[in-house]
Parts: sequence; structure tokens; C-alpha cells
Amino acid sequence: MPLKSQVSVEYMLIMGFAALMTLPLLIIYYTYSSDTSDSVAASQALQIARKIADSSESVYYLGKPSQTTLKLNFPDKIDSTNVSNREVVFKIKTTQGITEVVEVSSVNMSGTLPTSQGIHIITLKAQDGFVQITSN
Repeated sequence: MPLKSQVSVEYMLIMGFAALMTLPLLIIYYTYSSDTSDSVAASQALQIARKIADSSESVYYLGKPSQTTLKLNFPDKIDSTNVSNREVVFKIKTTQGITEVVEVSSVNMSGTLPTSQGIHIITLKAQDGFVQITSN
């Protein structure tokens, strides 16, 4: 019949072995989930940039009094945004650092975009020679 202390030591060894086997799985899970989160944020930013560029072209070619409104869901990892000349640029915070997402349009654009997470209303208005972009 085993002693109580031997049972306790065996139990501690089994629990320690189980913890050692669980730790790598947790690390793999964390790495995979953070990479997926970065990928989703970059994809959302690219989709937003494409919508803005495409809508800017449509509004511009319709002429000066034209305007359109977009309702866009911005991801949470946006570091900064820039709309100038023919580019829409999003800088996204990732685990590897800052990643730039750029979409080029065939028309000049000017304005500002929000950096906060959530749904934003973006207005694109045709002007003489460019499209003015504003957010509410």
C-alpha cells in the first residue's frame, strides 16, 4: 500500500507534466489568433480604401454638384490615415510593427479620415479638379 506522500508526489508530477504540455498549445493559440487579428484589420482597411477610391472616381466623373455618403466600419488597429493626391493610406498596428495599406485612385482626393474604431459616415463631394472627403 503506497504512502500518502508518494501519492501526493505522483499527483504533482502528473499535474506538472500536463501543465508543460498545455503551455506550448497556449503559445501557438495566442500567436495564431494575433496573426489572424492583424490580417482581418488589414483586409478591412484595404476594403475601406477601395470603396473610398472607387466612390471618389464615380463622384468625380459625375461632376461638381455630385456627392455620395458611405457608411464604413473601421477596424480597431488603425494608427493613422492619410488622403492626399491620388492615394488613400491606412497605417495599421500589427504584431510586427506598422503596416501600410495603400489604394491608388485615378482622381485627386483631399480630406481626412477617422482613426477610431467603429462605424463612420464618410461624405465624398466632387469639387473642381478633386474630390473632397469628410467624416462625421
